[in-house]
Amino acid sequence: MRRIAAKNLADGMALHVRMLSIQWHRNCISPISERMRRRATRARELYPPRNTGETVMAPVQRKRGCVCVMEGALAVAAIGCALPAAAFEVAAGDWTLNISGNVNVHYIHADCEEETTPGVTGGLACRGAAGEDRSSSIANGLLPAALSIGGSTTQNGYDIGFTFGFFPGIATNDGSPNLQQGAERLNTALGTTAIDMRQVFMTFGNDRMGTFKLGRDLGLFGADAILNDMTIPGVGGINTNNAAPANTSLGSIGLGYIYADWIGQITYTTPDFNGLRFSIGIFDPLEPILQNVPTPEGLPGFHGKISYTKEPFYLSASFITQEHEGPTDAADFDSVGFDVGGKVTFGDGNGEFMLWYYVGEGMGTTALYFFGDDGAGAERDSDGFLAQVTWKLGDTKLGVNYGRSDLDLAPGEAPSALVRRNEKVTFGAYHSLTQNLTLLAEFTRVQSEAHDGVENESTNFNIGAFLSF
Repeated sequence: MRRIAAKNLADGMALHVRMLSIQWHRNCISPISERMRRRATRARELYPPRNTGETVMAPVQRKRGCVCVMEGALAVAAIGCALPAAAFEVAAGDWTLNISGNVNVHYIHADCEEETTPGVTGGLACRGAAGEDRSSSIANGLLPAALSIGGSTTQNGYDIGFTFGFFPGIATNDGSPNLQQGAERLNTALGTTAIDMRQVFMTFGNDRMGTFKLGRDLGLFGADAILNDMTIPGVGGINTNNAAPANTSLGSIGLGYIYADWIGQITYTTPDFNGLRFSIGIFDPLEPILQNVPTPEGLPGFHGKISYTKEPFYLSASFITQEHEGPTDAADFDSVGFDVGGKVTFGDGNGEFMLWYYVGEGMGTTALYFFGDDGAGAERDSDGFLAQVTWKLGDTKLGVNYGRSDLDLAPGEAPSALVRRNEKVTFGAYHSLTQNLTLLAEFTRVQSEAHDGVENESTNFNIGAFLSF
């Protein structure tokens, strides 16, 4: 059963991905409204730029007598090309409502490992099937499409807001868009795509007390690695042989970092102390994917993060810890992880270099706690890194990233087909045709190696478009 479940994840963990939508926070500031000015200041507090590479100040636009300023957040630096010139925004009494999102579509061609070659359990190199090693697909990339609906206001001195994030794909995959469970047929006529509800959260606070976030959103551990992955608007690694495409590809997930995931949480973030910021939170305790039997957890998970911004540098470190109650006491184990990294811009802002490293015990690989123990409570160690360099030539960004994720055996565990290493290199070109539209092409090579020495290798090429609004 563990091998079957592992195959479901490995054939689909293009799967648990649905990574990151590009999110934009906009504020409509009335020239005569001090309250709205405070709201704009608070918006920058809630969604701070990580460095000059991630801050986008669009031309000032006037809407209904207001001056509107848009600031890009989260994955802006990873795209570095097309940025929204505007978003839909409506004033409703004291509230400002907004809609933003993206649509991305790619042609993906893959040359997978021959199906006659033994497989790697948990390996991310795609494998052929039914006598065919090559495959084609029209699908989303690392990001699904996204429609984000949010609102904000200021009441009694507190800035409050909410976000609902809908993330549909374009592949025909009835059932879960992540693990694809619950569907008897995939990628057939008369099918439909699924919606991944990644974000449902509220925020409240002010520039003196900091900000509380309550709801479902991206976790803290590993978040900066994926948010700065250049393949966010593209595809990167695909993992699946495209027989039944999931909503997303892998990017560099499991190939340099563990997926941060979208998790129920209560998180507090401090105000900005001259570029220094802290976050701490309690998180819904997730079951290991391969456990199969749900068990109650006595404690939540804990995440924390520290970040520092001083042009042209951005640095951060985060931790995660969770106790796991197995079906029996002997199967209990603990997970602890830590990551650290940063990035620097150079060449008048045209170049950027980034490096992130993680290490963990009981963390597993690719997804949180995936293969984190040997099934009997003995933790496996893991570590990995993602290195990346990009350079802008006018409206075009060129980049290369290399990532590696290693998983050790538990003490006393015998060598097997379990993955020892997944590694990837991606070469990408991203051209900003307009402020909102990016055309792109990537080539990716993935290698997987098992503890018994078996190796799998695959390559994939993709060409497509990413439209943000």
